Amino acid sequence: MEPIQSLFKGITGGKSISGNWQQIAEKLRNNPAIHQFAEQNPNIDSAAWSRSLSRLFQFVEERKHCSNCPGLENCPNMMKGYRPELINDKGTPSLSFSPCPLLRERESKRQQSELIRSYYVPKDILQATFESIDKVDGGRQQAILAAGEFVKAYLDNPEEAKGLYLCGEFGVGKTYLMGAIMNRLAERRHIASLIVYVPDFFREIKGAIQDNTVDNKLDVLKKTPLLILDDIGAETITPWVRDEVLGSILQYRMMDHLPTLYTSNFNYDELEDHFSYSQKSGVENVKAKRLMERIRHFTNLVTMKGANRR
Repeated sequence: MEPIQSLFKGITGGKSISGNWQQIAEKLRNNPAIHQFAEQNPNIDSAAWSRSLSRLFQFVEERKHCSNCPGLENCPNMMKGYRPELINDKGTPSLSFSPCPLLRERESKRQQSELIRSYYVPKDILQATFESIDKVDGGRQQAILAAGEFVKAYLDNPEEAKGLYLCGEFGVGKTYLMGAIMNRLAERRHIASLIVYVPDFFREIKGAIQDNTVDNKLDVLKKTPLLILDDIGAETITPWVRDEVLGSILQYRMMDHLPTLYTSNFNYDELEDHFSYSQKSGVENVKAKRLMERIRHFTNLVTMKGANRR
């Protein structure tokens, strides 16, 4: 502790000093963090303290800003969103900087938003949370409970978590609930997920034949840790879409133990009927059943009811 005390005596020369130097000396002398640092680093000599006055002053001023934080956007520190720490740099007091809690929170939210991707799904769905879901409507309770159970099961063991198949009328909040699942998983475990509006995506896949990007687009759906197929059954079915597109996606995910979630206006049996018929090939019950086995066996069906919110 003696070196820094000697420094203050040296600054004043035992006499009163006017102007900034006296103010700086007083700020440093009365700062508990600097005193504690000095006690922990007795090997720092007076010359080193003297060379570091500007850093010490920056430390005191910026720590004062942090104590009276005006918010991240109005942060007056030299490095916005960072707070200084005193370090001993080879016998010289120096500063290191670490992100403040507000900056860490903003960065976490940015990373979370990057984990949640979508194809043709409204942006407000990507902001959904369990807290913002209307729980007064009793028809949603079973679905909300099932969604919470899926999140818990996935966090416990992703490979063993059984997917979720939400069916119900238009506008009851099926897609919104899926958005809440995505956000909760991203928040708790930084799990990447993708939600796809099925009819528009299948139209895009048909167009991708021309530029040979079908495989690249399908790989994204095959390999994402959590895939949500929104409004399945609303697409125009063809044998190619059913067998080569949807069938290959679900087969890959089944083999890699990657859960898939669904929303639909159809229950299992109605979706199977939808898959069995196409204008080009007529009725193909066996192929429809084969595809449905990859859905039935790996999901829990929950009927979601409630008022139409659209």
